[in-house]
Amino acid sequence: MRIVPNVRAMLSFVQAADHGSFAAAARRLELTPAAIGKNIAELETALGVRLMNRTTRSLRLTAEGQEFLLKAREALNALSAAVESVSGQQTQLAGKVRISTSGGFGRHFLLPLLPGLHERFPAIIPDIVFDDRQVDIIREGFDLAFRGGLIEDSSLISRRVCSMRMVLVASPTYLSRHTVPVTPSDLAGHQLIAVRFLNGRTPSWTFNTAQREIMDFVPDSASLFVSDPEAAAICAASGLGIAQIGLHYAWRYLKDGSLKLLLRDHHRDTSGEMALIYPHRALIAARVRATIDFLAHEFAKMEALQTSSKDISAYTA
Repeated sequence: MRIVPNVRAMLSFVQAADHGSFAAAARRLELTPAAIGKNIAELETALGVRLMNRTTRSLRLTAEGQEFLLKAREALNALSAAVESVSGQQTQLAGKVRISTSGGFGRHFLLPLLPGLHERFPAIIPDIVFDDRQVDIIREGFDLAFRGGLIEDSSLISRRVCSMRMVLVASPTYLSRHTVPVTPSDLAGHQLIAVRFLNGRTPSWTFNTAQREIMDFVPDSASLFVSDPEAAAICAASGLGIAQIGLHYAWRYLKDGSLKLLLRDHHRDTSGEMALIYPHRALIAARVRATIDFLAHEFAKMEALQTSSKDISAYTA
């Protein structure tokens, strides 16, 4: 039998057995006595046994009916418990929330928010996977993910975290040993730090030329390659060369003087977007909704994530 008719028939049988008549069962289930009789008859046909003997005034369970009544009650109680458990989770701020994030963004921006999340929602359990690849959120069972760039899956809900503005930087220590580049062509004489992701892609550095054209420069001749943008920021702040990194990674180093901006009149701000992604707009579990709202609210207050290009002119070399 199909599941839904099976459950309906079992409910009809249990209610009739408990209340002693089709009429009483019909009142409990808001059906007609005829519908109750039909459901029980279909159940008996499916099982191949008679469950009850009935007259116009009474009904009596058979031996098979007595045995089935116990099993049916167990099954219906288990189903009721399962429904209550899941529906309860829709309103209870408790349980595991699986989160996918890149290593750099997760370490630098997500992890510092966990104490506040725990203080506000102590029963929510973050389960965080650090992975720089583009994960399949639905297939891999994530509740939410942080993703940079273009979001191609239209079935996903995207909530903006910040603009990913790219800047060219080097440390004062490095610049004291080398001349400050004035034009993009000057980069040929410098030590460059390039980000090469695990998929082999090296993002280009984009510049405006004197002829008002756009020039893409791929730093294949770099003296250092790293697969993590945050690592490029650390290496640049350590004096190892010039790097193109996101402003959100550079911001703390710019503020403490560890990095300076280069070629601001030439370097193009090829900004993308960091977004918080989740699979469902409706019927989202309360624990997931609470986590999303908390993180989005806290990210909106982070200076490093909300700083615009207009705010950084004082940090130019």
